[in-house]
Amino acid sequence: MAESSVGKRFGLVDDGRQRAMSGLEFVQGLVDGALPLNTMAQTLGYDIVEVSKGRVVAAAEPHAGHLNPAGTVHGGLAATLLDSCMGLAIRSMLDKGFAQTTLEFKISLLRPVTPQTGLVKAEGKVITCGRRVGTAEGKLTDKDGRVLAHGTTTCLIFEH
Repeated sequence: MAESSVGKRFGLVDDGRQRAMSGLEFVQGLVDGALPLNTMAQTLGYDIVEVSKGRVVAAAEPHAGHLNPAGTVHGGLAATLLDSCMGLAIRSMLDKGFAQTTLEFKISLLRPVTPQTGLVKAEGKVITCGRRVGTAEGKLTDKDGRVLAHGTTTCLIFEH
């Protein structure tokens, strides 16, 4: 589990509470622990560690529980980290009463990830954010800044 997620809560934020916050306030609540992280974050051991308008960073420490049959970390961890940081980057741009959901995303896995890779960070940045659709790009890097995977997403923006 990412070191920063120790002591954080996991669960859901009720719709009324979400509607009352801007997207940036919502994601900031995930970062500072005022709001619970989703249960997938608990399952995979990742955390949302940074946010600014249009930019979000998620982090995880790969471990043996993430391995695929080939003995490397399953690509699903990279996919989840990138989907999360890119989608939340778009969310950080939204006004109160609006939310987003992923319509599609694409990732490219460039280097193998193993438990020895250590802490990995996924950074999502908004490319464009309109009234109905937002796009973002993301990259997953190791502690030395090497790009392990990268991707793009398209999200639907809707009234919440």
